[in-house]
Amino acid sequence: MQNLNLKLLAVVFFLLPLSFLSGCAAVAVTGAAAGSGYAVAEDRRTSGTMMQDESIEFKSNGRIKEKFGRKVHVEVTSFNGKVLLTGQAASAKVKDEIGDIVKAVEGVRDVTNEIAVGEIKPLTARSYDAWITSKVKARFVNEGLFQANHVKVVTEDGVVYLMGMVDREEAQSAVKIAKSTDGVRKVVEVFEYQD
Repeated sequence: MQNLNLKLLAVVFFLLPLSFLSGCAAVAVTGAAAGSGYAVAEDRRTSGTMMQDESIEFKSNGRIKEKFGRKVHVEVTSFNGKVLLTGQAASAKVKDEIGDIVKAVEGVRDVTNEIAVGEIKPLTARSYDAWITSKVKARFVNEGLFQANHVKVVTEDGVVYLMGMVDREEAQSAVKIAKSTDGVRKVVEVFEYQD
């Protein structure tokens, strides 16, 4: 039991700092542990699609910042051209405008706009969300029911969003693990099913 807790703690230790830098912490850790080619080889997206997802996130963030500056807090997460928007905006109109901006980015196939209308959450709340994301990812690795980098985890205000190209059994396992993680208020599936 103690060995299991140490493994979990080690994974969380490595995932937490990465979760601040990228929504792909599990991919980054897996790649770092086994060599950079491993993450690409184990990802169900092609390397070109992975690069396009990064481009979508970069372009979307730039266009949102150009239009709204610091008046909004928006996280753009792209997986296989499917984009998830989370964060906060001052009004429904601004939320919709952000959705339209992202829909116009080359390579975007679909947008799930989960931006909340309201005040921007403080850094402490975002840090807590990053901690939840790290715990969920660590549990994915620890449980070993599916390849952890097949599921991207995004947390906003205690709500965990799960993305990725998965089969239904993998999705069920991911949802079950996420729902049973301390601090998770709700789980939202944004999966692309392979079966």
